[in-house]
Amino acid sequence: MRITTSLLPLLTLLSAVAPMHAAIRLRLGDTVVGPVVVSQGGNAANRVIEAYAAGDDGLNALATNGPDRLNLTLTSTAPWVRATAGGLRACFGRERECVPLTIAFSTQQLTAGRHTATIQVADANVLDAPQNILVIVQVGAVAPATVNLYTPPDGSTDSFEFSVNDALSVSPTTQSGGNWLSLTLHSDTSFDFVKPYRINAKHVEGLAEGAYRGAVPIPNNPVAVTYQVTSNPIADVSERRLRFRLAQNSTKLSRTLRVFNRGRGTFTFSAVEAKVDAGGDWLKAEKVENANFVTVTVDAASASPGVYTGSVALTTNGVNSPLTIPVEFEVVAQGAPSIDYLGVLENADFLEGDVIAAGGIIAIKGEQLYYGEPKLSSEAQAPTDFDGVRIFVNDQPAPVYFISYNQVNAQAPYGIRPGEGVVRVERGATRGNGVTARFVAASPKFLKLRLRDAGINIPEFRDYFAIAFNPDGSLSLPRDLGFPNSRPSKRGETIVMYGFGFGQTDPASTAGRPAPATELRPVASGLKRVYFGALALNSGVPIDASYVGLIPGFFGVYQMNVVVPDESVSGDVPVRLQLDTVASEYALVAVE
Repeated sequence: MRITTSLLPLLTLLSAVAPMHAAIRLRLGDTVVGPVVVSQGGNAANRVIEAYAAGDDGLNALATNGPDRLNLTLTSTAPWVRATAGGLRACFGRERECVPLTIAFSTQQLTAGRHTATIQVADANVLDAPQNILVIVQVGAVAPATVNLYTPPDGSTDSFEFSVNDALSVSPTTQSGGNWLSLTLHSDTSFDFVKPYRINAKHVEGLAEGAYRGAVPIPNNPVAVTYQVTSNPIADVSERRLRFRLAQNSTKLSRTLRVFNRGRGTFTFSAVEAKVDAGGDWLKAEKVENANFVTVTVDAASASPGVYTGSVALTTNGVNSPLTIPVEFEVVAQGAPSIDYLGVLENADFLEGDVIAAGGIIAIKGEQLYYGEPKLSSEAQAPTDFDGVRIFVNDQPAPVYFISYNQVNAQAPYGIRPGEGVVRVERGATRGNGVTARFVAASPKFLKLRLRDAGINIPEFRDYFAIAFNPDGSLSLPRDLGFPNSRPSKRGETIVMYGFGFGQTDPASTAGRPAPATELRPVASGLKRVYFGALALNSGVPIDASYVGLIPGFFGVYQMNVVVPDESVSGDVPVRLQLDTVASEYALVAVE
């Protein structure tokens, strides 16, 4: 049996409050207001969001009694928007009572363009607080006078998104090329005043390469559309708008974006330039050497509290070069560490609201969790105090192995009681807020490669390949991907897959302590069954794994050794693991 003893590169890539006593939790009906459209020199109408206190059953707590009342404090990061809490009234669309939060605007002095601010909703006596409401105001035109769209001649679509506050009743027209232009209302929102539209250019059969023109007659904001059908490269980026939020005099924050070609031909990304509109030298952008990635960094060392705007321009050989990414940067005063609502995430899939296994690796998202540069613990045993950062799960200290400004990683204690628990962060002597999360004995999750994030051109429905190794050390991947050191697995071979959240072992393990190198720690489950070809639970070809347990030398990271059955189908094969009472979601391996 092959047991992995060194997964440091893998782990590097992956990146409080007393126990519950009928405590109440803050809930908001919405966390985004807008875009609110207003003419330049005008003032936007008030908007209302509902807040309520949720009890143990998730419904509104009886907020008419003193102990269950919300005592909200509302603060805004911009002078042009403020919020006030009203008296209790019947909720709109849910039972019992809510607190209306009235969002009032003073937008008369704002310049044309997009403006954002954050309203913090706080209550020191409830869980899942504070929470933030992002407010977006669009002053003046909702769309530029000219929109440029690009596609290769392959039936694909390019689009431009904008929002208005009243439904449009207009018909796009084209001057050439036929019926390639459309306007669609592309989704519903929580607010009936936000109508998100897309201007779409779709390549239709027979439309030759060239430039075509059309128009969308938005009232008071007509848009001329230029559509280019081309076999040349078309640059795109993994995020088309960036927003950062950072406390004064803390560490820098960076985000790495993938730059890619959604057109044809050989693509090159040659340069990047950052520009700011005001606020000093707070924005930097740097091309990653020998790769089509760009790292965008913000620094609040010299910026006063407020919201600043800038942009990053990417120079490529694409027909749409330079490609410009708007950047918004909100600077706030230093305060207590704050975990985001639904910010306690299982570290394999990072899904909001997912359960956390006892002994599971958790990523805690928030802000002001740590002010220094990001650090990964080098200690053999993960500390419960890592440079002053401490994490508590139902008041039990949890081992911490990674700390940064907006994320800390830890291992949940094995002894955590199943059900809802409370997580909090302490930074030095400053105690943070309590945020709820659901805990279970086990919730196995396979680790996946996330090939699209690595720049591999693969459809989203195929981007579920497991980190799975063949006996020769190659990754189990299809040949058509062309991934280095990879090949499909063969029937009869033993493959090794990795995961989090498989639960307690036998003999029992302790959180933060690595599994011994001389003793295997299999999971404490009588059933360790694997299904090949299992898109649905308990379907496919079953086979028992030869080992499911902790990796020697690591804590919280599991591996599964299993033989690819002779009866397995070929191709991209979904694989699931069934333990005694729980099963994993599927991950893909390649079989031929």
